[in-house]
Amino acid sequence: MRDNPSNALDEVRAWLRDARRVAVLTGAGVSAESGVPTFRDAQTGLWARFRPEDLATEQAFRRNPERVWDWYAERRERLLGVQPNAGHHALAAFARRAPGRLTLITQNVDGLHQLAGSEGVLCLHGRLADDRWLDHPRPCCNLARAVPGRPPRCAGCGNLVRPGVVWFGEALPTQALDAAQQAAQACDVMLVVGTAGAVYPAAGLAHQARQAGARVVVLNTGPSELDGIAHAVLRGPSAQLLPALLGVSDPAQRA
Repeated sequence: MRDNPSNALDEVRAWLRDARRVAVLTGAGVSAESGVPTFRDAQTGLWARFRPEDLATEQAFRRNPERVWDWYAERRERLLGVQPNAGHHALAAFARRAPGRLTLITQNVDGLHQLAGSEGVLCLHGRLADDRWLDHPRPCCNLARAVPGRPPRCAGCGNLVRPGVVWFGEALPTQALDAAQQAAQACDVMLVVGTAGAVYPAAGLAHQARQAGARVVVLNTGPSELDGIAHAVLRGPSAQLLPALLGVSDPAQRA
């Protein structure tokens, strides 16, 4: 892969330096550099081995809750040893240096941004480490007192505990999506990092930012569906590009 011209990097650095507000949308490519498998990679992705409708829908969970719960429990266990990479740390360090300037929006459910020290992360697809109730909770439903099982359940009404991620066919969390849309419309620069730009409404945030007058910059190892609306496209791993753009010369600078 050919390196990005230095003048392109310098131009984006200048945009970031002058921006009052910066929005960052991250996708699976950011976590892939920490060893987290993506869903869409044809060879190693999670959907190369499983069909989404078998494991990542409400219907699948109701049909076979034990199977789905065990699969997500395995994913949680595999994340235990995974560490944030230099890209995660660069975003957290930038936010600490410039409080209130950066809004971090992620499609990832792994919690690596938070582990790196980023605060107020808008998780559009939920978090793998979180639990919630399958059905609307009744007064007897208390996650702290759920009866252990695969999955756990409410002792009073039998309501099942499910992973706190957004499954296919479900709406994104309203509060996170509203905040993300506001950030996209108010930013001066939006960085779109490590995402193919194929999943909506998340990908629509870049269009909103562009329409509102922001400069859109795509950082990805390969082509994305958002390249056509970007003011700049930088090719390469985010673990290298983000520290270079955000002024974190030493990747060891961590939260």
